[in-house]
Amino acid sequence: MLFNHGDIVMRILSKLQLKKLVLYSPQHVARLEKAGKFPKRIQLGPNRVGWVESEVLDWLQSRLDNR
Repeated sequence: MLFNHGDIVMRILSKLQLKKLVLYSPQHVARLEKAGKFPKRIQLGPNRVGWVESEVLDWLQSRLDNR
């Protein structure tokens, strides 16, 4: 899902897209979020959540930088 607001383009990742990108189970992602160690999800609707792709990619880059 893409949001376009002027010059800013933001991509929102679904649970499936997130799982393919970070290779973590949804339960582990929830634990990391709760501990403040993973980007917070955004509520898109009553039964739909997503993650801002740029935040997740920044998190991945920080993991690579710290290895």
